[in-house]
Amino acid sequence: MSDLAFITGTRKGIGRAIAEHLLSQGWIVAGCSRRDNDLKHENYHHFNCDVSDEAAVIKTIKTVKKTLQPIKVLINNAGIASMNHLLLTPLKSYQDIFQTNVQGTFLMLRETAKQMSRTGGGRIINFTSIANPLNLEGEAIYAASKAAVESLTKTAAKELAEMNITVNAIGPTPVETDLIKLVPKEKIDSLVKQQSIQRLGTHEDILNAVDFFIKPQSDFITGQILYLGGVN
Repeated sequence: MSDLAFITGTRKGIGRAIAEHLLSQGWIVAGCSRRDNDLKHENYHHFNCDVSDEAAVIKTIKTVKKTLQPIKVLINNAGIASMNHLLLTPLKSYQDIFQTNVQGTFLMLRETAKQMSRTGGGRIINFTSIANPLNLEGEAIYAASKAAVESLTKTAAKELAEMNITVNAIGPTPVETDLIKLVPKEKIDSLVKQQSIQRLGTHEDILNAVDFFIKPQSDFITGQILYLGGVN
């Protein structure tokens, strides 16, 4: 029987690309988003779930195990961003970003790890951003939320290691997604110049990192933050 991967935020962008990639490799994929998903595949199962809603997350993870099978891989991809000068950032933006990026990652990690601890372990991949190590102006709250995700990743890796669960994070460079389409071109160009490899990222770059973390031979790798593009 094929293993099952659960991916958050599969309606579009990076999450959808990861879902389609794993499906092409023979994985069973369960995905979630706050809205319906038009991804059609015999091995894809969609759940409408807000990852920041504790009750919804608990229900979804339990349903996946009951109706499908235990989760082997969790990919915490769902995230939102907002670009504002710190002094012009409303509290609502802070609350929305932290609820999705940090609270959502925590809830999915906690509930999935509970299940993995009883079913032989698994792999958890969180998503951070190069906005954190580069301290990007205009993205103070977004970068702060990703710093929290990185701290959570490192501590969770230690606490879950004895349960045969690895926890790592991927920090992509800008990729052509909805998260950056409203960012001024000069801002993106300036960001790319801070990378060792000066180009936009691609879905293929991220898929390669996902494949690395979930391959059987990576069972000795945990607590790592992998920034793409030569950022450190």
